[in-house]
Amino acid sequence: MATYSGSVYRRRQIGSMIALSLCGIATVVGLVFLVWILWTTLVHGLSALSPSLVTEMTPPPGEDGGGLANAFMGSLLMVALAVIIGTPIGVLAGTFLSEFSRGKKIGEAIRFVNDILLSAPSIIIGLFVYELVVRPTSRFSGFAGGIALAFIFLPVVVRTTDEMLRLVPDVMREAALSLGIPRWKVTVNVLYRAASTGILTGILLAIARISGETAPLLFTALNNQYWSLDMSQPMANIPVVIFQFAMSPYEQWQNLAWAGAFVMTAIVLLLSVGSRAILNRRNAK
Repeated sequence: MATYSGSVYRRRQIGSMIALSLCGIATVVGLVFLVWILWTTLVHGLSALSPSLVTEMTPPPGEDGGGLANAFMGSLLMVALAVIIGTPIGVLAGTFLSEFSRGKKIGEAIRFVNDILLSAPSIIIGLFVYELVVRPTSRFSGFAGGIALAFIFLPVVVRTTDEMLRLVPDVMREAALSLGIPRWKVTVNVLYRAASTGILTGILLAIARISGETAPLLFTALNNQYWSLDMSQPMANIPVVIFQFAMSPYEQWQNLAWAGAFVMTAIVLLLSVGSRAILNRRNAK
């Protein structure tokens, strides 16, 4: 019996060592490619940075100089529109799932649909918004781009809000309700305060995700070479400009594409680090 137990233990040790070794190799391979991508973006992007990047418009083909000011502004406006649309809807939907549909089939159905939307290819969302907004209006527009980004932004906020509110102990709900406080006040004044850091983290991560989406904007906002704040017209944006400039034969356009990629990478990195720092500070308290 002791010999059998010893052999089982050794087999488990060997299996554990093999699994840990494979996980370690996969981690190293992933980190190597990640560092490679970041280093390449850093080297090419830093060399292309200049003050004109944020002060001049995208140049025409073959012309020296130029920048990405119109593309940065276009991306900022569309991301802002997506946040304005997606944040209240996402927080309210997540609140419904967490607080008012526990144990109900409708809650499980909504979570299932939200998970599908969360993993849906962005190009499919772009085609959907193209049929929903672009074809009826017969024009590409910043509004269509913002709506497409909102569809990508929304499920992340819904999932995060749902999970963060479910982590709030039921004791807090019961204590507030026992004082005769209405359910909506318990949600707003107790639960939202307890889960605010986690919800904010989810919003920041959702912003980081939509900031670099290219496919949906190709079908909705398209592009614009000039400075424009009119969101009812085609609008320049960083992801599409990077795509077009990187594929062009013009060296100046390629340099601007590297500079734009570097700036977007830095923004996403700052948003990710900031969200983690907020969450860790909250947990430390």
